[in-house]
Amino acid sequence: MTKENPFPESQACYFLTFNTVDWVDIFIRPVYKQIIVHSLNHFIDHKGLNIYAWCLMSNHLHLVVQVKEGHSFAVTMRQLKKRMAQKIMEVMEDEPDLRKEWIKGRFENFSLCLKRIEKHPLWQDCNHPVHIEAGNRILLLQNIRYVHENPVRDRIVESPEEYLYSSARDYAGMKGLVDIRKIAPMPGDAQAIISTRFLQSENMN
Repeated sequence: MTKENPFPESQACYFLTFNTVDWVDIFIRPVYKQIIVHSLNHFIDHKGLNIYAWCLMSNHLHLVVQVKEGHSFAVTMRQLKKRMAQKIMEVMEDEPDLRKEWIKGRFENFSLCLKRIEKHPLWQDCNHPVHIEAGNRILLLQNIRYVHENPVRDRIVESPEEYLYSSARDYAGMKGLVDIRKIAPMPGDAQAIISTRFLQSENMN
């Protein structure tokens, strides 16, 4: 169930991106997409993670997140990346994917080059988190909008809410796949959020 917040708690939020190794387009298969969805929901339910926006593209995952008090942002993100990678590699063993050996080879080569412990790392090391101070509502909403417009910029869909693997659907009044914490609209937000449908859908409820 999507939860609604007029504004996040006192802790800061972060915008960050997980990029796959060598930008491999692994998330073109539904089974791998669902692993990401399940992992995000697991961390929301059990690991103190609040997600305000997300969007999964073919080779990267955008997030606007916050960790609850008593949790470390760096540790939580590291654990999230590790869980998603492990689950995907487990499922990949049994998947009838013609690119499976090629993908594993790309991951393994990356691991050898950087002397990584993992044999098949899924994610690049750099996340480039953008710190969003508590109270900076406009910056938070601008980052949410940026996340939601990814599929539009790539010309996959015409409007953000048409894309299934994104929280834009929640902000447009539909049920999304991840139990996000939605930012409730306030007067003056129209220029900082995904579309006027955000406000329209809320006004009709």
